[in-house]
Amino acid sequence: MPTKKRTVTIQDVAKKAGVSVSTVSRVLNGKADVAGDTQEKILGVISKLGYTSNLAARSMRSRRKDLLGLVVPDIGFPYSIEVMKGINRAIAESTFDLLVYTMGDVHKSGAVLHEQHYVSLLNNSLTDGVIIVASAAAEFITDAPIIAVDPHIVNPRYPSVQGTNYQGAVEVMQYLLKLGHERIGFICGRPEIASAERRLKGYKDALKEAGIAIDKDLIVPGDFTTKSGYASALQLLNLKHPPTAIFAANDQSALGVFQAAQEMELRIPEDLSVVGFDNIAEAKYVGLTTVDQFLSEMGYIATQMLIKMVNHQPLDVQVHKMPTRLVERTSCRALVQVN
Repeated sequence: MPTKKRTVTIQDVAKKAGVSVSTVSRVLNGKADVAGDTQEKILGVISKLGYTSNLAARSMRSRRKDLLGLVVPDIGFPYSIEVMKGINRAIAESTFDLLVYTMGDVHKSGAVLHEQHYVSLLNNSLTDGVIIVASAAAEFITDAPIIAVDPHIVNPRYPSVQGTNYQGAVEVMQYLLKLGHERIGFICGRPEIASAERRLKGYKDALKEAGIAIDKDLIVPGDFTTKSGYASALQLLNLKHPPTAIFAANDQSALGVFQAAQEMELRIPEDLSVVGFDNIAEAKYVGLTTVDQFLSEMGYIATQMLIKMVNHQPLDVQVHKMPTRLVERTSCRALVQVN
């Protein structure tokens, strides 16, 4: 009859390695104050005995877990990657580890319920606090602190770090208008997202301020993806009077404009000026003029704010506004007037 193998405990590891339980715990938590040879010895014993620490069990033994959670819609999306770079930098500078939950697709339905489920699961058993990227839910049931990076909703009931989307869009439009463009197409983002609506408002208000009537044909729907940017650009460029410039609500959409222009044998910027928003890594490689909202820094600041809350320190502000900056590259040129 087979015998049931006894679970290896942290006490077993400590006894075999000839060290204290606290020393083993510090190695497991990645602390840097344990001598290198001692660390190697403990890790060797852990490997030999097959010990695995249980996060949930550990969290029940101590109110402090030294673990933060991250809920992100899609870790493969360039926007998310940039935000996570900053979060990773802040984690590296702290004593915390990071546990990531993702839905794997920015378009998956039930985002609010997924977020609320993940936050409840993390903050009620595993983590000291949670960062939510592009949060869709207005509120969460949790005792532990949470913070959002670029929330989808206008006034979330929790701290957040947000870009100055409206001001960034106005700056883009002022730049294009100064170059002589008046027929400027706009590829929208997802309408349920506050940042997308702020960028659209900035587009419209800048035209009004310049005394230019808003042409509804020049405003086309999008969903922040390259695929939708491509389709929307074709719609704009096939108008009887196509735009001389296109402002895409994000860089991913702008990359779709590049594809459409290439297919129609239009040169950028000679035949068409293009501007994006976000300043993801790919924007630099194609020479895309865009708005930098410092996504990595947003992730970094959000993590620092969360750590402050975990440590019961007051926040300077509940909403940290990240100023945007227009980055001029080679995708725009002054409009040549034809007499």
